[in-house]
Amino acid sequence: MNATRSLDVLEASIPRQPRPTRARRLLLSLTVALGLLATACGDRDGRTNASAGNGAGGADEVFTIGAIPDQDPEVLQRLYASVADHLSEELGVAVEYVPVTDYAASVSLFRSGDLDMVWFGGLTGVQARLQVDGAQAIVQRDIDENFHSIFIASTASGLSPVDDVAGLSQLAGKRFTFGSESSTSGRLMPQFFLNEAGVSTEDFAGPPGFSGSHDTTIELVEAGTFEAGVLNEQVWKSRTEAGEVDLTKVRAIFRTPAYHDYHWVIRPDVTERYGDDFVRRVQDAFTGLDPADPAEAEILELFGAEEFIPTDNANYDQIEEVARELGLVRG
Repeated sequence: MNATRSLDVLEASIPRQPRPTRARRLLLSLTVALGLLATACGDRDGRTNASAGNGAGGADEVFTIGAIPDQDPEVLQRLYASVADHLSEELGVAVEYVPVTDYAASVSLFRSGDLDMVWFGGLTGVQARLQVDGAQAIVQRDIDENFHSIFIASTASGLSPVDDVAGLSQLAGKRFTFGSESSTSGRLMPQFFLNEAGVSTEDFAGPPGFSGSHDTTIELVEAGTFEAGVLNEQVWKSRTEAGEVDLTKVRAIFRTPAYHDYHWVIRPDVTERYGDDFVRRVQDAFTGLDPADPAEAEILELFGAEEFIPTDNANYDQIEEVARELGLVRG
């Protein structure tokens, strides 16, 4: 199998953007801390630890969450602001969503501790866990244990729908774009299936593109900039069902076999700040989302899921194996 160049994890310094509800969250965290008579026990890396075993952070603690920027920033802001509000209410701590510029930045900020928990794709989750000893994959959507990518093509390209991986051989000699370089559904697994069909990145008409997001991949193929591309199935379905894709110009040509993909990964040191049961409580906050509650139903809808289910690191062994074959992880 041909390996592509190794992906360098870029260092990023992303300023935190204050959210309108932060003052309320800080007050909530202070109230919880006082109510539990917590006593701060020192400052570590600029953060005040909670007294051992009390299950809550100090008054100035903020539990930071992030996500790979795989869709329109406005959509992500709406989704993760709602997630932050939900977690704050369920956990009784201040929670802040910190936007990032690209996939590599999400991994870098998780490694440095600037993000406590991140919504990663399969590949970025593996990259992050390899750099943070003890990091855990804790929860995924119901759709993530059987996820798929969709290969799309311009209707002017002459490419036809196919029923199996071998049919992807028709992409040789075409102008082709992936999504982000470290996207599981927009690059890693599609490249794996292309290789299975005997197509390497050198077989395209020129170097492959890297659009940066699934939405942009659709737009580039629709515009004819590339003759074909690949993206995650969920985005393709939501965009087409919303009537946001011109199906006279672009169409789906192949749905890949299933694989594990998106999931939340949490740092191990959160238990030092919030208590030994904190990871379980975070899991419960997601698996307990109630579709009968309007606010919680909106979170599920924005995630494109009916429910969240527990997951663990072992579910991403296949992703790690493929990533090593393609030279996309080190260590």
